[in-house]
Amino acid sequence: MEVVVTGIGLVSALGMLETSWRRLKAGESAITVRQPFPELSPRPLALVGAIPSYLTPLIEKAVGEAVVDAGLVTPLPEFSVVLGSSRSYQGEWEQLRNNPNLDSWLDTLPHMGAIVAARQIGATGAILAPMAACATGIWAIAQAALLIQTGQSQQVLAGAVEAPITPLTLAGFDRMGASAKTGCYPFDKAREGLVLGEGGAILVLESLASAQQRQARIYGKISGFGFSADGYHVSAPEVGSKSAIAAIQQCLDRSQLHPSDIDYIHAHGTSTPLNDRNEAQLIQSLFPQVPVSSTKGATGHTLGASGALGVAFSLMALQEQVLPPCVGLQETEFNLNLVKKADSHPLKHILCFSFGFGGQNAVLALTEGWK
Repeated sequence: MEVVVTGIGLVSALGMLETSWRRLKAGESAITVRQPFPELSPRPLALVGAIPSYLTPLIEKAVGEAVVDAGLVTPLPEFSVVLGSSRSYQGEWEQLRNNPNLDSWLDTLPHMGAIVAARQIGATGAILAPMAACATGIWAIAQAALLIQTGQSQQVLAGAVEAPITPLTLAGFDRMGASAKTGCYPFDKAREGLVLGEGGAILVLESLASAQQRQARIYGKISGFGFSADGYHVSAPEVGSKSAIAAIQQCLDRSQLHPSDIDYIHAHGTSTPLNDRNEAQLIQSLFPQVPVSSTKGATGHTLGASGALGVAFSLMALQEQVLPPCVGLQETEFNLNLVKKADSHPLKHILCFSFGFGGQNAVLALTEGWK
């Protein structure tokens, strides 16, 4: 059964969907130096507002936009929801440690983001809340596609949202030596590390029959996906990327595609020295001429939501036949076809990569939708 995307809701430090896409194409970055917590030093961050966001308002914004964009009206009782987050309500839990008001602690359990979305649209179908580090967003979209392909649902709200700007998260990445000092420059010689960002993307997925029945606009088709685990290290990628390559091959096989069919790759591109090098070598070995970019230089790294944002931006690329740029890239050491400026380009098949801590590898293929 064919699964298509008929609606997109996106919130990032760049803005909502249309504003984020316009600013991304213009090569703008929403990353600025901030000091949201006095106990921690100033650093580059990609904040949606003036202060760190809470998870629930971000979810509600993205859900509301996705429903309107798909031309739907709530309540939507037949819908299922698959909404993931790698950090979930960690910020609220950190606050509870200092101010233990337990009256509302049930509202901060890890799966409650998906419940918030389900309540917002009145969904009574399956409710899933995957957590798979930076692979969460793509995993959520793939799970939603499976619900449709197996006949459990005809329509699913799917994606991931993060509010990761918390003292513990920032201190943890500092301790790892993974935090950037000045900004985010994926695949650049001068890359320093990652910059955390807030936001996420939520998609409306439907069977093709459902979308055609209601004459919905179709952004693109979920052609296939692949997943694997390195079993190698808690944070470092596997040397040689054997498991990541296996996930890519699974995705291509399920999509009935060959490497030569791919027109663009939305890379994970965290801007860390090790991860960018491993990913660049992987792409060089399989897709040496394919245009590549990472959008984290514009939005920051939204952790578990980053794959969902990448899928949303890739769907916009399919709609407009435009390659999004690798914002922040000046000079690279890698022999890749990196996109420095937004450019018109024939696009039919796109791959989206996410590589998470614990060696969790996720790949999703998109195909141009029906006009």
